Amino acid sequence: MSFAEILKAIFFGVVEGITEWLPVSSTGHLILLDEFIQLKQSDSFKSMFDVVIQLGAIMAVVVLYWKQIFPFSFKEKPVIKKDIFTLWFKILVACIPAAVIGLLFDEVFEKYFYNPVTVSVFLILVGVAFIILESKNKERKTRINSLSEITYKDAFIIGIFQLIAAVFPGTSRSGSTIMGGLAIGISRSVIAEFTFFLAIPVMFGASLLKIVKFGLDFTAAQAVLLITAMLVAFVVSIIVIKFLMGYIKKHDFKVFGWYRIILGALVLAYFALAK
Repeated sequence: MSFAEILKAIFFGVVEGITEWLPVSSTGHLILLDEFIQLKQSDSFKSMFDVVIQLGAIMAVVVLYWKQIFPFSFKEKPVIKKDIFTLWFKILVACIPAAVIGLLFDEVFEKYFYNPVTVSVFLILVGVAFIILESKNKERKTRINSLSEITYKDAFIIGIFQLIAAVFPGTSRSGSTIMGGLAIGISRSVIAEFTFFLAIPVMFGASLLKIVKFGLDFTAAQAVLLITAMLVAFVVSIIVIKFLMGYIKKHDFKVFGWYRIILGALVLAYFALAK
């Protein structure tokens, strides 16, 4: 394995760490990146790699929000935090649509939709949707300003929006759930945090599924590439999550909508000219 391959893994980790939490589609960016910077590995490994490196990003959420997501306290005497258990039940409800459809049709989606053109189209479509939604959001009253106010019905609706991202790469899992939350009146900071927490079981489940399909017979070089990308994604995610939570206190998501539109248009133009 060359040093160039490790540099590629680092670059993939940086892109994953940035795009996992911003509503711009991490899977879409990784698919596009693979068109220009390809790892010299089998297609089966790269398919697994693109998903499993997201575990590094997920661990950043676990570290940053440990007190808010761990339902037990052992300081003076053992305490069970019922509100956190309730939150996890709501997160599990939100996971149901994507989990069921993903398990049944994962290979079909990957075969027909995981390509640069589909990614570019959905980058643009969701970008437009973000701009329209945020323009209308100024007139809409926010009805939910804390995680505890999210109902099971709200959670399921958010799960439906997440399902869209599970089917169409380029949509963005975080982007879809944030749009869904904004549409039903959840504040930006609350839906952002709910999206972070929702990613934990979703990405652990998706990664486990990919690892089972690939098997555990990694070569030493493959293990190094995967671990390197995960560690980089973890460090970058810590920085990006802190940035995003500070950013959305003063700004809306329109800038990400415009970014998506521009990137999608550029990629479509590139592939049109390449033909």
